[in-house]
Amino acid sequence: MKKNTYHHGNLKEQLLSLAFEFIHKEDIDKLTLKILSDATNTSRSAIYKHFSSKDALIQAIMQKGFDEFDNILVPILSNRNEEITTRFFTSARNYVDWAKKNPNLYRLLFGKKYAHIRESFVTIRSESCKGFLALKELIEEGQEKKIIKKEDSFIQAVVVWSSLHGLASLIIDCFNDVQEIYEDLFENILANLLTGLHKDI
Repeated sequence: MKKNTYHHGNLKEQLLSLAFEFIHKEDIDKLTLKILSDATNTSRSAIYKHFSSKDALIQAIMQKGFDEFDNILVPILSNRNEEITTRFFTSARNYVDWAKKNPNLYRLLFGKKYAHIRESFVTIRSESCKGFLALKELIEEGQEKKIIKKEDSFIQAVVVWSSLHGLASLIIDCFNDVQEIYEDLFENILANLLTGLHKDI
């Protein structure tokens, strides 16, 4: 991590940017306040003014990460000028591609180890989980248009999300060379999901 010159007034933002830069290459567990202190040429006591503990730093990283993640999904899912199937496929592709590009951040956001931090500010049953809510609303839109089965939209959204999460996790953890058959897997998973969601005519 390169050293940066600390400019008064933007240390918190700089620390978050450096933390993001770090976890693009390394696991979050390897990040220490000393690393950030050295990189910003400032004292750890100055860092504690913005983040009282590493958990507080991790929460800020997670909040920023979820914002970034939601920003690639919500506009697509919510764009009623596009067909539902197109939005479904495009958002699903973006979901998996984002996980592939950000494996350490993805594990941090959705893994078990820091679930106690995540659940302090975001859960799928709350409006704080914007991407999931947008998926649920897309399904409900499909129900209104008689494209998607009229069932519990929350359960349907969880099924879709679980499938994408499973595929993303297999890819970023290099399980059984899934990456080599990713395109076929993606197409098959999405086709099966849509078959399950489609309303019988």
